[in-house]
Parts: sequence; C-alpha cells; structure tokens
Amino acid sequence: MNLSGVFPALTTPYAADGSVSVQDIKHNIGKYNATGMAGYVANGSTGESVLLSSKEVETVLIAVKESAASGKLLIAGTGAESTAETIERTKRAAELGYHVALVKTPYYYKPLYKPEVYIAHFRRVADASPIPVMLYSVPQFTGIALEAPEVGVLSQHPNIIGIKESSGVVQRAAEMLAVVPSSFQILVGSASMMFPSMVLGAVGAILALGSALPEQCVALFEAVRTSNLAKARELQTPIVEASKLIVSQCGIPGVKYAMDEAGLRGGLPRLPLLPLHEDQKQAIRTLMAKMDASQPARLSGAVSV
Repeated sequence: MNLSGVFPALTTPYAADGSVSVQDIKHNIGKYNATGMAGYVANGSTGESVLLSSKEVETVLIAVKESAASGKLLIAGTGAESTAETIERTKRAAELGYHVALVKTPYYYKPLYKPEVYIAHFRRVADASPIPVMLYSVPQFTGIALEAPEVGVLSQHPNIIGIKESSGVVQRAAEMLAVVPSSFQILVGSASMMFPSMVLGAVGAILALGSALPEQCVALFEAVRTSNLAKARELQTPIVEASKLIVSQCGIPGVKYAMDEAGLRGGLPRLPLLPLHEDQKQAIRTLMAKMDASQPARLSGAVSV
C-alpha cells in the first residue's frame, strides 16, 4: 500500500449543542476532496480523539468515509491503552471501510513500558488486524517515543507498513530509515520537518497544519517529490512559521481558528481545551493574510457537500 503524499490530520467540529457535527465534517471533506491530499486521517490527536466518546469516534469515522472522494486513502486512529481495545477498534475501522489503522503507543503505565512491551503490543495488534497497521509515535502528547531499534524490529512484521513519526526530530527519522526495509514507509507529523525528512527518505506527512492550509502543504510535498528544491525551500519558510504559530503555540484551538479563517469549519475545541485569546487570533489572522499574498489560493472556490 502506497502511503506517499500529504494527509490532513482531521479536526472534529462540534455543533452548537456540543455534539459532533456531521454536517461540518462533510463540508470540510468536500473541500479537501478538491485538493491534492492523498487521503484523510480520522480520530488522530488533532481530531481530539481522546475527548470523544466511543459513539462519537464511530460517528466521525462514518462521516469521513461517506464524504471522502473515491481514491482517497482512509486512515483511522485506533490506538487505545489496552491491546484488546486497540484490536477491537481496529477491526471496527476495517468494517467501516478504512484502509489503514494508525496505532499510537499506550502511555499510562509508562514506567513499565519498555521496548519489549511495545514490540509485543504492536505485534499482537498487527496479527489480529484485517488492515495494515501504521505505528504512531507522538511523544509530545504521550511522553513516549518509539526509537529506531524497536521500529526496526516491528518493520519486519508483514502487516506493519509504516510509522507516523511525530517527534519533530529529523535525526530520529533518519535513524529509523537506516534500519527498516525499503518497503516500510515513514511519514512525519510536523510540517516544519517535511522537507528535510523527505530528502532523507520519508514518503510524506500527516499534518495538523494540513487541515488549515492543505494546498500549501501539498505544494511543498510536490516540490520535494519532483526535486524542485529551490521551490521547496521557498515554500518551506512560511510553512515553518505557520506550523510554529498555529500548531506548536496555539495547538488544536489554533488549527480550528485557522480553518475558520480559510473558509473551512473549525469551530471551538472541546473542554478542557479553551478557545484562543484575541491576541492569538490576531496573530493567526495576520499570518494567514501574509500567506495569502504569496502562497496558493485557499479553498473558497472548492466544491462542498
């Protein structure tokens, strides 16, 4: 399975009563369908998956599946704290038509979670999964990073096809690329790291920033893919600035606000996450206006559903 390309880490919009808004999910996917996104990642970190009920998680999966254009690769976040729950979620995602399961590291009992624990966990999930598994290392949220030695071991499993490496450390991706087979695919989770990581051998990215600035992220990917490095350097600079402000500093509330500014439906985050302060909003508005002057047009003309 080819994971090459840029995938937005989808946000989860909410209705006025606080419930998941299926209408807004479909609106956003309809606009993304008009871009060069390779597919969609539902119920990842940016989707506030840890703040959703199990029923809401399924609601999101169904809405994304129903509105995704033909040919888009669908990736479902299915990781849970227990191996059994992860397997159950993964099987359900497969039943709903998802192509790949994105499985994060369990983290609650982290003092006991040595490399052999993760190797056993991911192997059991992959053995039971009817769809390919992608490892997910996101230490800024879990406090745990998968390192090259255990990724090298897990890459030998026939049903583990890649990793979303979200540490933001290019060296870590390079160390993984040195110990995995060529068939094992690395995607990065930081827009600011996409250019250097792809030069080293990563095949693409799953990006929170892709939910707010999809066309700019795709343009950077295409520049690197086609070895137009001068263009890639030109595109990378504003993307690094946007990633730092919108994603790193403002987090999910920032991504959602930037989406609103781009003609998408971001809305408010779910408590305990708080909306942005006015100074943060102004900083994002200023940055988005500056990017409009030099980057590909936003999605105002895309077809929605």
